[in-house]
Amino acid sequence: MLRGMISTYLQWITGPGGDCLKNIGLLVLRVWLGLSMFLLHGWAKVGNHAQMSQAFPDPLGVGTALSLNMVIFAEVFCAVLLVAGLAARFALIPLIVTMAVAFFVVHGGALSGEGSGELAFIFLGGFVALFIAGPGRYSIDHYVLRVFRGAE
Repeated sequence: MLRGMISTYLQWITGPGGDCLKNIGLLVLRVWLGLSMFLLHGWAKVGNHAQMSQAFPDPLGVGTALSLNMVIFAEVFCAVLLVAGLAARFALIPLIVTMAVAFFVVHGGALSGEGSGELAFIFLGGFVALFIAGPGRYSIDHYVLRVFRGAE
């Protein structure tokens, strides 16, 4: 019975619908992470830019205002590109760098305790996974690539 269940499961994930499920998973991950980054982090920084630019962390030594602007670029502009799946791998680079700096430098690599970087670590993992896997079929990148390859 267990062998039959495993066989059915393997057919389900590797059969004709398996590719569709993979691409739906990539779409969900892209939209989930991108919208979360944009709505919960980036947009708040845009709205409070004047106040935040005075006290924003400067882990790279480039100045608080420039650090904030670079983070806003990643968390707003790149997050929107990620949601759309437009230049997704390029958009992921600033997001990965931002989350890596947030986790390793700002939060000291701490996963627990007060001031932990747990959320930055989770975002970093998701962004790295998307960078490796790509945006998937349900993205603007996929359709642009098809046009350039002459599939349409």
